[in-house]
Formats: sequence, structure tokens, C-alpha cells
Amino acid sequence: MYDLTGFQRDLLYVTAGLDEPHGLAIKDQLEDYYETEIHHGRLYPNLDTLVEKGLLDKGEKDRRTNVYAITARGRREIEARDDWEQQYTSTLTE
Repeated sequence: MYDLTGFQRDLLYVTAGLDEPHGLAIKDQLEDYYETEIHHGRLYPNLDTLVEKGLLDKGEKDRRTNVYAITARGRREIEARDDWEQQYTSTLTE
């Protein structure tokens, strides 16, 4: 996870949290969070990078729509990241 950009990490987290996420659903979630438009030229190459790294799987819903799913490795990476962050942020809730 350390070698991902912040945007790629956000893509991974959003994909993990959606049921059968497709590109536009992921894009909508990130636009809500970032409060700005996410261009296709930024979204899809970064999704492809996550697929290449083995963190996401990519499949076809129909001829025009790709769906993404988090892999077991992607889940492990999120859990490891959450554990790492927790060691630094646990004192914030006390």
C-alpha cells in the first residue's frame, strides 16, 4: 500500500465499500468526497494500475461496463493500512 498514491488508495477503499462497483459509481463517490470532477483520464488508468498490482479484479458487466472487485490481497493491504494508521491515531479518540 505504501507505493500507492493517495488517489489510488481512495480508489481501493471506495471499491471495497461498494457492491459490484463500476467505473462511474466509483467516480461518483470520489467526486462527492473530493468535491471536484474526476476525469476519466485519471480514473481508469489508476484503476488499471490497481488491477496490475493485484489489488483489484476487473470484469465485464456488459459490453460497455467494467466492474471491479477487491482481491484478497487488496483486503489484506487495507487491513494492514488500518492497523498502521490506528497506532498513530488511537490517541485522538481518548
